[in-house]
Amino acid sequence: MGVSLPRKEMFDIPEGVIYLDGNSLGVLPKGAVERASSVIRDEWGGQLIKAWNTAGWMALPSEVGDTIAGLIGAPEGSVATGDTLSIKVYQALAAALKMRPDRRVILSDSGNFPSDLYMAEGLIKTIDKGYELQTPAPEDVLEAISDEVAVVMLTQVDYRTGRMHDMDAITAAAHAAGAVMIWDLAHSAGAVPVDVAGCNAEFAVGCTYKYLNGGPGAPAFIYARPDITLGLEPALSGWLGHAAPFAMEQAYRPAMSTERLRVGTPSVVQLSILQEALKVWEGVDMADLRAACVALSETFIAEVEARCPTLSLASPRDANIRGSQVSFAFEHGYPAMQALIERGVIGDFRAPNIMRFGFTPLYLEEAEIIRAAEIVEEVINTEVWREPKYQVKSRVT
Repeated sequence: MGVSLPRKEMFDIPEGVIYLDGNSLGVLPKGAVERASSVIRDEWGGQLIKAWNTAGWMALPSEVGDTIAGLIGAPEGSVATGDTLSIKVYQALAAALKMRPDRRVILSDSGNFPSDLYMAEGLIKTIDKGYELQTPAPEDVLEAISDEVAVVMLTQVDYRTGRMHDMDAITAAAHAAGAVMIWDLAHSAGAVPVDVAGCNAEFAVGCTYKYLNGGPGAPAFIYARPDITLGLEPALSGWLGHAAPFAMEQAYRPAMSTERLRVGTPSVVQLSILQEALKVWEGVDMADLRAACVALSETFIAEVEARCPTLSLASPRDANIRGSQVSFAFEHGYPAMQALIERGVIGDFRAPNIMRFGFTPLYLEEAEIIRAAEIVEEVINTEVWREPKYQVKSRVT
C-alpha cells in the first residue's frame, strides 16, 4: 500500500466488522469507556460540584479546542468547543454578516449539508432584512463570488460524494471580492490536511464525532481568526461566553478571546471522552494519513468497479479533489447497504441513491478493503438485496 498507519489496537472494534462509516460516526477509542466512567464515578460522584475546579472541568473546552487546533492548522486559543455544529454555523454566519453590513448575499452551494442551509435560512428569516441565500452547483461557486456577496459558507468535503473544494483558491476569491469566508470541516477534520490559518479564512466550524471519534453527541468546534476575534459580536451571548461569568453582571460583556463564542455549560462527560479520543492523534502526520487514505480508497474503487459494473462511481475519480470517502450510485442503494451491514461491512446510505464508504487509516488496512469489495460483489451480483427484510426503511439511514 505504500503508507500504513494502523493504530487498530487503540480502538474497540467489534470482531468480524469492516467499519467503513467513520465519516459518519467514528469508532470507540479503548480509553473512552474508562475515562467516562472515571468522570462519572470519581469526579462527579466523588467530588460533586467541587470538580468544576478540582477536576479541571472548566478548562476542558479550551484544552480540547487547542488539541483540535493542531489538527486544522490553527493557533492555540483560536478554537472554542461546545454546543452542536448547527449552533456553531449559526454563530459564525451571524457574526460574519455583521462584518459586512452593506451586503445581502450568503453564498453556499447545492451540495452543502442541509443543516447548514437550514441554519442560514432560519437566520435570514430572523434578521428579516432582505438577505438572500444562493446555492449554485459546487463547481460553479468560484464564478458566483461577486462584490454582492457578504459571506461564502461552504463545506470543504461534500457529504454525499466526497468532492473536495479548493480551500485556498475559494478563500482567496472570497477575500478578493470583499466577502467573509466560513468553512465547515465536518468531513475534513481528521480526514485530510487542513490549514485554516494558512488559507486565512475568518471562520471554520466542525463536528468531532466523525473522524475525531468523539462519540455520538460529541461537542462541535468553532475557529475564529485571531485578528478578528475581539471585534466579533456573538449572536448567542451565552453565560460562558461572558468575560467574567461568575461576576454575575446583568449586562453581557464578551470574553476577550475566542471563548466569547461559547454559549452554555460544557458537556463534561462528552468533552472528556473527546479529549481521550484525541490522544490517538499524537504523533500522526496528516500528510502520511492522507497518503494512506488515498491508497485505501483507490484500491476500493478499483476492486468494486472490476467486480460490480452496475455500480456507478459518484465521487470524483481524481483523488486530489476527493476527501476520505468513496460513494457509489445504485438505484437500490438502501437495501444493498442493509445487506452489506448484515454481512459485516458497515457503510451508510444517503438519498436518493448514494452508498457511502469512509476510509480511516488509523484502523483500516488494505486486506480489509479488498475483503469489503468481495462482499460488495456478493451482495450486488447475487441481488440478495431484493429480500424483503432489506427493504424496510429505518429512521437513520
